[in-house]
Amino acid sequence: MTMWLAAVLCGVFVILGAWHLYWAAGGLYGKAAAIPEVDGRRVFEPSAGGTALVGMVLIACAGLVAIQSGLLAVPVPDAVRVWPGRLLAAGLMARAVGDFRLVGFFKRIKGSVFARQDTRFYSPLCLLLGLGVLAV
Repeated sequence: MTMWLAAVLCGVFVILGAWHLYWAAGGLYGKAAAIPEVDGRRVFEPSAGGTALVGMVLIACAGLVAIQSGLLAVPVPDAVRVWPGRLLAAGLMARAVGDFRLVGFFKRIKGSVFARQDTRFYSPLCLLLGLGVLAV
């Protein structure tokens, strides 16, 4: 069961990473719903480099889960395998809870395309990913 879960988690992280790399390369599909808005204005304008970095970090998360679960056999001490995974799980679950303003289950600013997508998809996905990483 753990290997199956790890494989699914790795796949999701790779897809999310590839999607960010697509945006970094100039892709537009889904980009309008990816940035929080206040009064119809984007809160920030991500750079291509920053978006590419997020994509690479997400793909690295897939690698971490693969190592943590044993899908990828890399001889590293347990502390190097376990603690980064726990930090990743905590970070994902914290993202799901949110900042109590723009993102997460407890956001105050609602009504934008991003806010609706965040409630329906992004926050639940972060919670499930965090719980999955913790389980692996």
